[in-house]
Amino acid sequence: MSSSEQRRRQLAREKFERQQKRREEARRRTRRITAIVAASVAVVAVVGVSAFVVAGKDDGKDDKKTDAAASRSPEPTPSESESKAPLPPMEIDKKATYTMSLGTSQGDIAFAMDAAKTPQTVNSFKALADKGYFDGTKCHRLTTQGIFVLQCGDPKGDGTGGPGYNIPDENLTALGKAGDDGTVTFPAGTVAMANTGQPGTGGSQFFLVYKDTKLPPTYTPFGKLDKASLKAVEKVGAAGVEGGAGDGAPKKAVEIEKGTVEKV
Repeated sequence: MSSSEQRRRQLAREKFERQQKRREEARRRTRRITAIVAASVAVVAVVGVSAFVVAGKDDGKDDKKTDAAASRSPEPTPSESESKAPLPPMEIDKKATYTMSLGTSQGDIAFAMDAAKTPQTVNSFKALADKGYFDGTKCHRLTTQGIFVLQCGDPKGDGTGGPGYNIPDENLTALGKAGDDGTVTFPAGTVAMANTGQPGTGGSQFFLVYKDTKLPPTYTPFGKLDKASLKAVEKVGAAGVEGGAGDGAPKKAVEIEKGTVEKV
């Protein structure tokens, strides 16, 4: 009887240990998923950066994805499954630095772009700005919870607009290797492309990081705000979102009156 009882207890203990191990593994998975979501994963919808934080297709599929995770990702809402137009011909100096200047209703915002690291992205922004693509548009999305970004570059102003073509991802290793939670830190002042959550889906939407933000290294970082411009974006972030939510149209409307790109 004694031997039988010991065996029963041993089996019960082993069963308990197996259960504890499974529960701990489940907790770790949940923490990883929660961290990624909070940092903004489940990329879909611009960026909504996001779009965005930003990126663009412009037609009408999947434009109603509304889960909470997506609402805090810098991705543009995808509106077509494939781009229709070719990339602009390469006309920039790939060894040069360019500056994008945005004259906005909240002051001038400017950021430097390194063509050597992100030639396709810089070339696209130069081509779009030269034809007045960004003029009269607005920064349609501000996120103040989980991630801290202002998203711009959508001619439609609702997160679904784009130039009709997609830009390949570039410079994705610039911010280092992803941590255990699958994210890297996008420092305040970083300018990056939004996308639909799929590789190579950048368009014209981009996001301005106004406070250190953890995101997956799947958004092309292609610019850096100067100090004055970062302060201007910080003021927009501090004012919050219309209606008091953590994600939506900024309370301080940011309308881009003129966007230009010049070689430094």
